[in-house]
Amino acid sequence: MSHPGLHAALDLMRAAGESDQAMAVFATYHAQLQAGHTGTIPEDSIRPLTDVPELGDVAVSEEERRDALARTVVLKLNGGLGTSMGMKGPKSLVPVRDGLTFLDIVARQVLALRRRYDVDLPLLLMHSFSTREPSLEALSAYPDLQVGDLPLDILQNREPKLTVDDLAPVSWPANPDLEWCPPGHGDVYVSLLTSGVLERLREQGYETLFLSNIDNLGATCDPDIAAWMRAEGAPYVAEVCERTHNDRKGGHLAVRRSDGRLVLRDNGAVAPGEMEFFQDTELHSTFHTNNLWVSIERLHDQLTATGGVLGLPMIANHKTVDPTDRLSTPVVQIESAMGSAIEIFEGSRAIGIPRTRFRPVKTTNELLLMQSDIYDLTDGYELVSTIDHPEPYIDLGPTYALIDDFSRHFPHGAPSLRDCETLRIRGDLTFGAGVRCVSDVDVVVEHPAVVPDGAVLTRSGAEVIEPR
Repeated sequence: MSHPGLHAALDLMRAAGESDQAMAVFATYHAQLQAGHTGTIPEDSIRPLTDVPELGDVAVSEEERRDALARTVVLKLNGGLGTSMGMKGPKSLVPVRDGLTFLDIVARQVLALRRRYDVDLPLLLMHSFSTREPSLEALSAYPDLQVGDLPLDILQNREPKLTVDDLAPVSWPANPDLEWCPPGHGDVYVSLLTSGVLERLREQGYETLFLSNIDNLGATCDPDIAAWMRAEGAPYVAEVCERTHNDRKGGHLAVRRSDGRLVLRDNGAVAPGEMEFFQDTELHSTFHTNNLWVSIERLHDQLTATGGVLGLPMIANHKTVDPTDRLSTPVVQIESAMGSAIEIFEGSRAIGIPRTRFRPVKTTNELLLMQSDIYDLTDGYELVSTIDHPEPYIDLGPTYALIDDFSRHFPHGAPSLRDCETLRIRGDLTFGAGVRCVSDVDVVVEHPAVVPDGAVLTRSGAEVIEPR
């Protein structure tokens, strides 16, 4: 606690009203930074995760589903601004299907589950300071969403960004807000504790938290998993999915040799020279989806016993103070991942899920898929595929990377992609209404151009493109 940079950071956090528990977590990680802690997980310290039970093999009754769901709380991470897509507001307010946003669809999923099973299933959002106000304003369209006196959200903590040289709070007078950062989604556990919401859920008889990212519309609150977890008496369950070549950079679970506990190894935790093992999809055959189920009672016990310091592995995220300016001051952001809590609880389990439960939208490529006729929404607002073959590979190129540019180039919505295998675009191409993409479409335009209404793009798609 004698480090001057730490003292300065804690003074700032205290003045900003951050909790003692949040400051204790920050101080623990700061000490690890001082000691040069890397947080790596060497390949020889783990063994691959095998023999994972599959969701498709779970057999539960309708009564077991209802009983488990009646004691479950849905918690969605909603702190992102979608800056990678050029957004300034909450990413969850982007329209995805039929004019509905991520937030609309999640709210309606929860309401539909309540009606189907006749349960009070609370929805809880973890917000950042940037996303809270507009998101809650959007949720005012659903006056029946709040359950009793439970809040609709908790607020994520914040902490100072640190200069690389002396691990002291960075100063950035041009925009003081950029001097602060969120502590990663591992902060969800501390925020639940310090907000008092965890204790209220416990007092009201809720047993399980289902946590996932709000931009993963496949991550519905599945009552089969809730019932299976309850029957197994597991304190923590992580959903994993079969790994393909495209998933080789994503985190995976493994078994720690020293104690047999499950651990999460993300890209940043790979030891130097061991990336080939990390990306070996046959060796580590599943990936971590960030869909989690946690026992409220066990989480409460662990947090109260440790003063809020769960001991999640630290992530030292190196960036610049202004993420849009690569020449601005280099900083370290101290973070943790909520999925790494799997190693904290003895008896944690993994369950294999189908790809349908992992449909994140991180880029406009994925957004186009979600908006196309490849998907539909059921009466329960679950996103379902309308095809029985692999999804097409989409690569729109840099012209479409930002959400405003994307929308401008698809003014009538997404083209039909049901018969498409590949869609690659290079250049400034605007799509008319009712356009179909068939087979492999690879278009390069040197000047702004338009695909006319009703056109069919194929391998020879350039023939139906008109100059703009």
